[in-house]
Amino acid sequence: MLLPLPEGDGPREVVAPDGRRFAVFPVDGGHHVTDALCPHNAGPLVEGRIRHGRVHCPWHWYAFDLETGACRTAAQYRLGVYPVVEHEGRPHADVGEKPAARSWAERLRAHARGEG
Repeated sequence: MLLPLPEGDGPREVVAPDGRRFAVFPVDGGHHVTDALCPHNAGPLVEGRIRHGRVHCPWHWYAFDLETGACRTAAQYRLGVYPVVEHEGRPHADVGEKPAARSWAERLRAHARGEG
């Protein structure tokens, strides 16, 4: 799914038609698109601070690399990052399709493995 990116300065949150929320960060003339919420404790990343190619969650200062999604604070967390592509002359985020819902058993196994 291609999601058009909003115009303007500063971080913005966008909502896909399927309800998923994403954060858009304009950096150095380009855009970085990530999940809207911090994987640590669901802090609003659009309210975070951007420094040295990382977004810092405003709640607990967990730092995530905008290119890879790797957490610089705690390795068990990873932020979803999405490529930006040109479509009909405008930038869009390629956010893929909404993942299938997981059962409680699948969620618990993933949690035990340290996954989100």
